[in-house]
Amino acid sequence: MSSNKHKKSPKYIFVTGGVTSSLGKGIIASSLAKLLQARGLSVTIQKLDPYLNVDPGTLNPYEHGECYVTDDGAETDLDLGHYERFLNVRTSQINNVTTGRIYYNVLNKERKGDFLGKTVQVIPHITDEIKRNILNLGETGKYDIVITEIGGCVGDIESLPFLEAVRQLKWDLGEKNMLVVHLTLIPYLASAGELKTKPTQHSVKELQESGIQPDIIVCRTEHPINDDIRRKIALFCNVDTRSVIEAMDAKTIYEVPLLMKKEKLDQRALYMLDLYNDKDADMAKWESFLSRLQNPKSTIRIGLIGKYVELKDAYKSIAEAFLHAGAENECKVEIDWIHSESLNENNIKDKFKDLHGILVAPGFGERGINGKIAAVKHVRENGIPFFGICLGMQMAVIEYARNVLGWTDAHSTEMEQNTSHPVIDLMADQQNVENKGGTMRLGAYNCSLVDHSLARMIYGKSKISERHRHRWEFNNKFRNDFAEKGLVISGINPENDLVEIIEIPDHPFFIGVQFHPELKSTVMEPHPLFVHFVKAANEHASKNI
Repeated sequence: MSSNKHKKSPKYIFVTGGVTSSLGKGIIASSLAKLLQARGLSVTIQKLDPYLNVDPGTLNPYEHGECYVTDDGAETDLDLGHYERFLNVRTSQINNVTTGRIYYNVLNKERKGDFLGKTVQVIPHITDEIKRNILNLGETGKYDIVITEIGGCVGDIESLPFLEAVRQLKWDLGEKNMLVVHLTLIPYLASAGELKTKPTQHSVKELQESGIQPDIIVCRTEHPINDDIRRKIALFCNVDTRSVIEAMDAKTIYEVPLLMKKEKLDQRALYMLDLYNDKDADMAKWESFLSRLQNPKSTIRIGLIGKYVELKDAYKSIAEAFLHAGAENECKVEIDWIHSESLNENNIKDKFKDLHGILVAPGFGERGINGKIAAVKHVRENGIPFFGICLGMQMAVIEYARNVLGWTDAHSTEMEQNTSHPVIDLMADQQNVENKGGTMRLGAYNCSLVDHSLARMIYGKSKISERHRHRWEFNNKFRNDFAEKGLVISGINPENDLVEIIEIPDHPFFIGVQFHPELKSTVMEPHPLFVHFVKAANEHASKNI
């Protein structure tokens, strides 16, 4: 009985969006969650994605941006990265559910005969499965508030079952136990010189036709909305004027929680959920971070070498980790997005001449590989700070094998099956894997750090845990050859003896990691590898000046 004594009975908040995609539902959800957390409440966020993929693990980054990986190995939507960066609380498989996952679960139950011969339908079977996934988070008993972001736009066919599930939950939970926040757009027509509320009215009407009345309307806008506009929206959308929240465009997403605090979004949500909380949101640490971010003492330029640079969201966590690390160093980090296919040994010196550090980014496949290898060679030979992540580390190993060990055909078997020096090879437990989805080495694994190494100094401890997403790995057959030529293997997975970190000691900063440190960087806890890389790049910039 004592185990249930302190079990929380949560309230639920749903965040929907209308008018257009990419308005920032994830940022609004994260900002509201942060403010509630800063009042002493325990909060978590969940994303419901309307696409039919079981998870985004098989999606091309051009299609859906970065695939975010949790500690428990879930391949999830990139919005979960925002949730973790804002709240500094880890998410898991249960925090991201797709339409594909919902149908997959229901159809598996049907095959097992769980429905006792009944006709399986969207209502009630699909909607019941959606509700089960929403309520699962609350039933853990760990949270005061569960925020659920509904992906897509109101009016999308794909989102209809999710909205129907939300409509049903209003009756299941009771109106004081849940509320709906609807994010919409107030466009500004320059020719008329005024903001227009009609798209918002239509968006709310569409939501009402699904049986859902929004409790709070958050209005994205380029210009301030005055009291007349608030009253007009309140009148036509059937909400209180105090429930019309202005969300002005901000220079950085990290300003949004403070803007929402000013608009009293958290206060309004608590009032409507009948939750008494006399604490003001303590955002002192957040404001301190924002002050450092917005008032840097120096500026550096980092070259990010990747193959998906046309879509910045493909490297979202890396870009955010640089912001966190930059603020920690009181340094502005400007990223030069460089396509690896554009690089070769003839133009690399000119392209890198104004850069103070190079990060070779993760990726899959052979496209742009030669450009990445050329980048590693240039920074290794010229003492420019280097950071390689996942494939970036593997490219550093290949470059070292070719140009230091003299193995000119050294390669990864991902790109060249017949190389006589497969310094990067498919992991043993991946040899017979056929399905692509959810079968990589995923999630958090342990790593032991070598004493007196750069990695050991950076982390300040001998045991770490980092998140992974890969199939290919450093080939241990060649470990001694590399060691004899000066490459230090400074991080090892103790369970499988896999190489996790490589570094070059007689270099200003040269480190490659098989894992993805960017996935664990948050506002309150910038990742130490990024912090020290930015510090090294800043020192390199100072020396050049």
